[in-house]
Amino acid sequence: MAGMDRKRGLGRGLSALMSDVAETEAVVSAGPSSAERSIPIEQISPNPDQPRKRFEDSDLDDLTASIKEKGIIQPLIVRAIGDDRFEIVAGERRWRAAQRAQLHEIPVVVRTFSDVEVLEVAIIENIQRADLNPVEEAAGYRQLMDRFGHTQEKMAEALGKSRSHIANLLRLLNLPDAVLEMLREGTLSAGHARALIPAEDPLALAQKIVKGGLSVRAAEALVKNERPGNMDAASKPKVPSVDKDADTKALEGDLSAALGMKVALNHKPGQEKGQLVVSYKSLEELDELCRILSGT
Repeated sequence: MAGMDRKRGLGRGLSALMSDVAETEAVVSAGPSSAERSIPIEQISPNPDQPRKRFEDSDLDDLTASIKEKGIIQPLIVRAIGDDRFEIVAGERRWRAAQRAQLHEIPVVVRTFSDVEVLEVAIIENIQRADLNPVEEAAGYRQLMDRFGHTQEKMAEALGKSRSHIANLLRLLNLPDAVLEMLREGTLSAGHARALIPAEDPLALAQKIVKGGLSVRAAEALVKNERPGNMDAASKPKVPSVDKDADTKALEGDLSAALGMKVALNHKPGQEKGQLVVSYKSLEELDELCRILSGT
């Protein structure tokens, strides 16, 4: 049964999940819906897997002021986790602001969600509101993949994102923590961060990019020029050329045609080992190469 659960895609389907999220948007001053109820705020806990980790004080201050004046217009979505205990599925900002506003009870809509559905709804709600920074969004996708077996293709289809968008965000998680923190703070854009992925020293280059206010294209050029394989022609060490036999050249042609990218085979004469070099022209081509190699 566990295997079946991992293959079921995105639970009940994101259209069904989104109807639950959208339902909170429909709650207006006409009165509470039949599913809405008030729960003491101390009985509600945040979701520890909430993809959004940063809550700006200025945003919470504005929301707190609004709640003090008008109350909570949109109820939170929660799920029961025990006797008189509930966990937030969507609406943690409202819960935090309600605490600041010293509310004793808050309106909620109780739903029955599995762990995977809770994470899906949390990611969707934040993405819809553009509340997640790139690192948080990437971490949310990684959770869905690692914990629940979702593939990039399934997430792309269900979330309305391109596979390359998801793949490029996931690659950001390979950057050093200091660079990711710059990305979280907004001092570095996702485009700049993507350019740093192949760099030998991403942090040093990130600091140069921020200090110089470089554009993404200038950042890409900076990374390219700093890589060991891109030295000036005069400073490149002389490598003796090796004539490739007809079979090697034919194999290079076959592999290049199959991948749609340039392939070079560097086989050391008299040895069993060598190198296979695949050259890509864009991150999209790299994404396609990763898909082919992973068999997904």
